[in-house]
Amino acid sequence: MRKIQKSTTLYPNPFSKAYWRDAAMELKDTKMLVIAALMIALRVSMKWTVIPLAPNLNINVGAPLINAMGAMIFGPVVAALAACVSDLAGFLLFPQGGVYFLPYMFVEVAGSVLFALFFYRAKITVTRVILARFSMDLFVNIILNSLVSMWYYAAIMGKSYAFMILPAVIKNLCLFPIESFLLTLFLSVVIPITRRMKLTYVAPSDGTEVAEPKKSHRADELKFDKKHLVLLLTLFAVGVCCVVGYLSYYYDHNSISSSYTAQERYEINTRMTEVVQEQSDEYDDAVLVTTVESAYKKFLGETTTYNVAVYVVDEAALDGYDKDLGTIRGLSKSKAKAVADDGIMARAADAVIVLNTDTGDVVSFDMK
Repeated sequence: MRKIQKSTTLYPNPFSKAYWRDAAMELKDTKMLVIAALMIALRVSMKWTVIPLAPNLNINVGAPLINAMGAMIFGPVVAALAACVSDLAGFLLFPQGGVYFLPYMFVEVAGSVLFALFFYRAKITVTRVILARFSMDLFVNIILNSLVSMWYYAAIMGKSYAFMILPAVIKNLCLFPIESFLLTLFLSVVIPITRRMKLTYVAPSDGTEVAEPKKSHRADELKFDKKHLVLLLTLFAVGVCCVVGYLSYYYDHNSISSSYTAQERYEINTRMTEVVQEQSDEYDDAVLVTTVESAYKKFLGETTTYNVAVYVVDEAALDGYDKDLGTIRGLSKSKAKAVADDGIMARAADAVIVLNTDTGDVVSFDMK
């Protein structure tokens, strides 16, 4: 293997040219490239070794540990490339159905680079491990992965990902303390081995750039105490507040109507027609069709707000039309507008209807 002369300096943070120069130098180290290949093979083999909790909701313990170890050894530059290869290889070797969606690669890269920023050429402590795991769960697993999943479901599957957000968020929050402990335990075992193999380094007492002597190949700094427990609980509380705020904003600004099935759309549109006829006496003698144009469900709330278009059907024009009344009542916003453009019905009003989510009772009704 080709050996190169490289620095063994530890850095207090990754915000320096020297840090990134050392990270880039790992690409010229054959030994590091071989280790990266081994880490890729391990990650791919463990990627689908999961514990199923519910449909589309699994726990993977092994792959994140291997990801963290590899990022610690060869740094963010190699870690980013390894994440791209492992993501593509994982799909090719273990396809889980559907099509390959490239943006998911960015989630893999973000996770690998984040671990590297915390662990590569750094003095690894329990606090650093907890902060790394918290950042991974909040910024990568919850926020970034949710955004990419919304993109995937909208672009590829044509439906909303909103129904899957909450279980995934709860899973990541609940597993954060456990994953932090497991990662700390794993690194406490792995770090002495990587130091003996001169894959990772420690800061010498005299400030020179040399590896630590054999007698100090321990990870005594990776021991939990009360302050780390307090940190875990504090970050867990911060995560809960961030997630509640994020989900509240998401549910307040993203309509759930895009996730309706054809049957659900027909039932909800029919229910809206019933509400309009019950709450208003303007259209007692008319044949109505209502279409839900948007629906917003309060996060952890008891109500759903529906913005509804009210159409009056021209019964004479309906005769001989290629769609019957039942079909028209199950149409989406855009298709209902197309029927109106054909002259079969005319938009007569707009209504805002708030229903109790559990009982279906009308909470408020406003029509213009």
